[in-house]
Amino acid sequence: MPSALPPRRPRPSALGRARARWQSWWMDRLPARPQAVLTHRNVYILPTRAGLMLALTLVLLLVGSINYQLNLGYLLTFLLAGCAFVGLHLTHNNLRGLAVQVQGLEPVFAGQALPVRVRLHNPTRRARHAVALQWFGASSGDGEPVLTDVAPLSDETVTLACPTPRRGRLPLPALRLDTRFPLGTVAAWHWWRPQAEGLVYPAPEADPPPLPRHGGSEPTDTAPPGAQGLGDEMEGLRPYRRGDPLKWVAWKKAARTGADPQQGWVSREFARPASRELWLEASHCGLSDTEGQLSRLCAWVLAADRDQLRYGLRLPGVELAPANGPDHRRRCLEALACA
Repeated sequence: MPSALPPRRPRPSALGRARARWQSWWMDRLPARPQAVLTHRNVYILPTRAGLMLALTLVLLLVGSINYQLNLGYLLTFLLAGCAFVGLHLTHNNLRGLAVQVQGLEPVFAGQALPVRVRLHNPTRRARHAVALQWFGASSGDGEPVLTDVAPLSDETVTLACPTPRRGRLPLPALRLDTRFPLGTVAAWHWWRPQAEGLVYPAPEADPPPLPRHGGSEPTDTAPPGAQGLGDEMEGLRPYRRGDPLKWVAWKKAARTGADPQQGWVSREFARPASRELWLEASHCGLSDTEGQLSRLCAWVLAADRDQLRYGLRLPGVELAPANGPDHRRRCLEALACA
């Protein structure tokens, strides 16, 4: 039987396209700020659909009360109208006075969601309820708003996931803070463009070839990643890795765990001469695509760091001397991200 066709996404209407263009133009005019303080000058408020229906209901009640001279009708109409005006005031005050800023950003690989920690500071003695945060451009299918409450005289940290479609420096999109507390008849909101950037590393190649030979320009097919430059002196044992030669496996220990390499096999660890160094270059990749080269180099950097090799990186305009350790790994990945 033929496979079912994927459901078609509904095309946006002319009004939706015009609204999207207007929002994009407005977002481009927003200045980037390290933090935002919400005041009566930058908090906007409009009725929701429920609020419009309530207003229509109040008009009908008022017309009916005037037509039939119903004193209880007047009482009900003005009582509901008073509650609506009090709710409008409470909704606006639920945002006014809050301060918001982005905390430190951790780098991620392309395709992973960038976790962004947003801190909300409440300097007043009243609690803030049901404050929603959402990135600009996120629809209900792409990302639901995150709701949080902020206690009086306290801070609340909210983690939002920001998509990373490409590598490099990623400016954060505009962030919307809104609330409909307590009645839901009006919505108050504020748009803020954070002055912060996330760092996105290239996505490492899923199944890269072995690391290139020491001093060569061609990868070797006989040695697994990290096997180049190994000495004959055994340092100890380590968990089995895919690609380790069978002669490295400690068969006496493997006999107790069964035939599955994932069930506790261990391999012998050999000493590496300090004089051997590995250089990683785009010419070693054997690819013509720039993004493919960076993806393979990223995978090689991770493999060399995992095997504790001394490795260097050469890119156009950038040369990092051979070293190892977390700081060297971070510098290499940053160079690949910004290449």
